[in-house]
Amino acid sequence: MFGREKIEYKTAAQVQTMRRAGLVVADIHRTVREAMRPGVTTADLDDVAAATLAEAGATSSFLGYHGYPASICVSVNDEIVHGIPGPRVLGPGDVVSVDCGAVVDGWHGDAAFTTVLPDADPGDLALSDATEQAMWAGIAALAKGDRLGVVGDAVEDVVAASGTGYGIVQEYVGHGIGSAMHQPPEVLNYRTRDKGPRLRAGLCVAVEPMLTRGSRATQVLEDDWTVVTMDGQRAAHWEHTVAIGPEGVWVLTAPDGGAERLAALGVTIAPWEP
Repeated sequence: MFGREKIEYKTAAQVQTMRRAGLVVADIHRTVREAMRPGVTTADLDDVAAATLAEAGATSSFLGYHGYPASICVSVNDEIVHGIPGPRVLGPGDVVSVDCGAVVDGWHGDAAFTTVLPDADPGDLALSDATEQAMWAGIAALAKGDRLGVVGDAVEDVVAASGTGYGIVQEYVGHGIGSAMHQPPEVLNYRTRDKGPRLRAGLCVAVEPMLTRGSRATQVLEDDWTVVTMDGQRAAHWEHTVAIGPEGVWVLTAPDGGAERLAALGVTIAPWEP
């Protein structure tokens, strides 16, 4: 089950259970999106997520993780990731990133999205769109490449093509996922000389670029969780859990398995049946 790099390679049956967890995450995204509007608090969104988890008979990957106190992370404006839900009231034009994970029968799914509330700054919309595009480009690269480093190459290429000079956050990256939420290997969002491990069936990873409208420099607030941009510029975060099977990739946290977005990039999904 474990290779020499201590990567957990899954069986088809285990990937099917991760797909169940992934669909719970997708349902949380749906219900949180429906609830999100100016005037609600970030704690309200956490309540919605907790109710969705309970209805599905799943548990949160986040709640209690190293003491984390909520079911989801809600990061607003200059908050990049790990924002703790609380009394903060969302307002018009806020950039809101929601990250959540679900556990089903011991197996995890993890995904994030960014929404810009009405009266949006066009620059914030462009930032979120570029971050989502970078994520899908990274996932498509997994289907076409031979080593994990293709993800970082793809993210950098999207940012370079945008001509915007977005910052690519480097301290927080994607990761392996399976019987634990965070596992080897790291999935970098930037190009390096080390191309990473070879891609092979059974590898499951979370691809999650985080981009900013300014510098990539970050700092952690006094709550020891919330990560913000040092220059106060806004940030976006997109993530999906992806399984590599014998015939290709399958996006476990997308309701359609990633079919629509990957088709536009020349990739056909390959659900892995036991």
